[in-house]
Amino acid sequence: MADETEREDADDAKRENSDDAGSTSDDAQHTPRETAPMSDFEAKNAAIGAAILVVGLGVSIGVPLFVL
Repeated sequence: MADETEREDADDAKRENSDDAGSTSDDAQHTPRETAPMSDFEAKNAAIGAAILVVGLGVSIGVPLFVL
């Protein structure tokens, strides 16, 4: 039981002391992370999605009722 705890502690220490595996230069480690800005999402797009949802639900419920 103590061996497992020692191994886990050693693994944790290795993770804390290790550099990122993908980094190849010092500059990459100090560069702030950037994400893409969010694109505009208009009400028109939401309305189109809602209409598609209504049609899909109508088809999925209407076809089995029609077959019966």
